[in-house]
Amino acid sequence: MPEAKNFDLVILGGGPGGYVAAIRASQLGMKVGVVEKDKLGGICTNWGCIPTKSLLKSAEVMWEFKRAAEYGISYSGLSVDFKKVIKKSRDAADRLSRGIEFLFKKNKIEKIPGTGTFLAPNMISVIDKSGKETDQVIGKNIIISTGARPRELPGIKIDRKKVITSSEAMILENAPKNMIIIGAGAIGVEFAYFYNTFGTKVTLLEMMPNILPLEDKEVSAQLEREFKKQGIEVLTETRVESAAAKGDGVSVVINDKGGKRELSAEIALVAVGIQGNSDGLNLEGIGVEIEKSWIKVDKTNYATNVKGVYAIGDVIGPPWLAHVASAEGIRCVEGIAGVETEDIDYNSIPGCTYCQPQVASIGLTEEKAKELGYDLKIGRFPFTASGRAIASGETTGFVKLIFDAKYGELLGAHIIGNNATEMIAEVGVAKKLETTAFEIFRTIHAHPTMSEAIKEAAEDAMGHAIDI
Repeated sequence: MPEAKNFDLVILGGGPGGYVAAIRASQLGMKVGVVEKDKLGGICTNWGCIPTKSLLKSAEVMWEFKRAAEYGISYSGLSVDFKKVIKKSRDAADRLSRGIEFLFKKNKIEKIPGTGTFLAPNMISVIDKSGKETDQVIGKNIIISTGARPRELPGIKIDRKKVITSSEAMILENAPKNMIIIGAGAIGVEFAYFYNTFGTKVTLLEMMPNILPLEDKEVSAQLEREFKKQGIEVLTETRVESAAAKGDGVSVVINDKGGKRELSAEIALVAVGIQGNSDGLNLEGIGVEIEKSWIKVDKTNYATNVKGVYAIGDVIGPPWLAHVASAEGIRCVEGIAGVETEDIDYNSIPGCTYCQPQVASIGLTEEKAKELGYDLKIGRFPFTASGRAIASGETTGFVKLIFDAKYGELLGAHIIGNNATEMIAEVGVAKKLETTAFEIFRTIHAHPTMSEAIKEAAEDAMGHAIDI
């Protein structure tokens, strides 16, 4: 065994939290090593955010072909090479992972292949796939950024062939004839849209009263209506009792308003429940506190209860978003370096769902704002009244802005419609600057654009609506 390598900072996991933290630490003059068992970029780049958006872009193109007649365009012989759709998504993931490798070389960051486990609070043993120790590394500080994985639920037997997770859903050789999706959060909703567009009969199951249950109820209700128009069967307030392979397909037993019954399909996708990748690290051996698989940290500096050991990203719990992990990585590293920085505002985290229509939000929902005791002014603007939306044939959806009636401060924004995931950035900047409704609607927006709907919603909240 060679002598242990010494670093100012060792990071376990090269996903969107780990690799961003590594680059920022290098910029701040630290010698950095990153322990990663697979490709750089983690689940987000290789099996999540990036490849799924490639798949959804293919679905969007297919969706536009199906609507071509609305634009005066006709064609014949439309066909789909599903394997090419999948390959395009894998190529996108590989390209970005290689880009991160380049950034590591540029910033003189050492990637250490393998899986890390703690020997001491400042020492990591690196294990290869065969279980052999290949390295020992010492870090003045260590950041755990090991992410999370799908959690197996009671009665649901994931075999990754018939009862699958999102990872398998991205590389199926063919679109199945029918599919049951368990869980209607962002992952479930995106795959429901994707497979439905390519001809799969999709049944979407959700235990809560609304799909996308964390979103504003008006947005969730609109998306459910649109999904049903697209031919997706949506069953809410539905509990899954069991799911398992049966014959050439799957059997899913549900309990809903109609009682207990069995559903069958070729494939069942489980898109509910995750657990932190905190096991196998010997955290209990060095005394790091864990609660239900989530590492407990101070959400200012991301320090654990053990000096010199930090944790960021999905492994510390919700919100499970790549951009949150990246922000936490930067904040953590800047805190370690002692540079001037600021805490993350968890009330101003944008969330995006990339189905069609797209869904994007930031801040409080109407329900949560009322629960917190705010007196509200709420503005809405439907895309049916937007000149750009009408010209583009994209009139589904609306913008909803929620303001504190007392001070006019923006509390939350909720958008459903074409390009919602791009439009939310404007509202994010506005919220960061503690902007008021007056300042938003006095900001001149280009005409005709979809983003005018944000100005119009602010006008509506203040009783100044022009176009509705």
